[in-house]
Amino acid sequence: MLILESFGIHTAVYQILENHFMKNIVLIIKYNLKIIFGNRFVYFLGASLIFYLLFTGIALFSDNMISVEDVYFQLIFPGILLIFFPTAFGIQNDEDARILEILFGIPNYRYKVWLVRLSIIFVMVFVVVTVLAFINNYLLVELPVLEMSAQLMVVLILFGTLGFLFSTMVKNGNGTAVVMVIVGLGLWFLHGFMGVSKWNVFLNPFLTPSNISETLFQTMLFQNRLIIVSVSVVAVLWGLMNLQRREGFIR
Repeated sequence: MLILESFGIHTAVYQILENHFMKNIVLIIKYNLKIIFGNRFVYFLGASLIFYLLFTGIALFSDNMISVEDVYFQLIFPGILLIFFPTAFGIQNDEDARILEILFGIPNYRYKVWLVRLSIIFVMVFVVVTVLAFINNYLLVELPVLEMSAQLMVVLILFGTLGFLFSTMVKNGNGTAVVMVIVGLGLWFLHGFMGVSKWNVFLNPFLTPSNISETLFQTMLFQNRLIIVSVSVVAVLWGLMNLQRREGFIR
């Protein structure tokens, strides 16, 4: 009897702690969402939706046949706009909210704050991109929704991590925005010259060239994704190392 009662008490305590832990997680996510997606994010969200609706409207009333590879490029640019603001303006948002110095006072805050924030940003963008792909699946052309979202997120995470890295270098949202626009335009310019290459950031995984075999293209695509993921990891680690220089951010 005593053992059962003791077990019941321990179970109740465990449930209370678990509920308290989940409540704290929800509060942390809500607070970070408020900081990350506050202020001007609504403009980037609106611009991405306008871009999406414009392309979708043109495709619906056009006589041209829309393919899966067209949808990939249609969704990648709204995704870049979505991920652009929270990563490029994240540090400036903290400074504007006057919590930057408080964050630097948290032990290992780089991992406790920014890794959590980046995870939240990537999850939110993935959800939005998946919803848009799901809509396209009914409006334009049948497509593998989850595969489309996963392939897009590889490139979007690259731009997100680069935005985070440059924000730790420039330490200003507007300056980071200029750098990211130049980088984005440069990569898109190279896209036209590289074509089907493992070094092409905008390599379309749903467009198999007719002059190479499917096996060779899949190998090239795997190498391309591996390169992009590797650069993204380096960008995150580099950015976290830059955040060690507290005096460069606190003025």
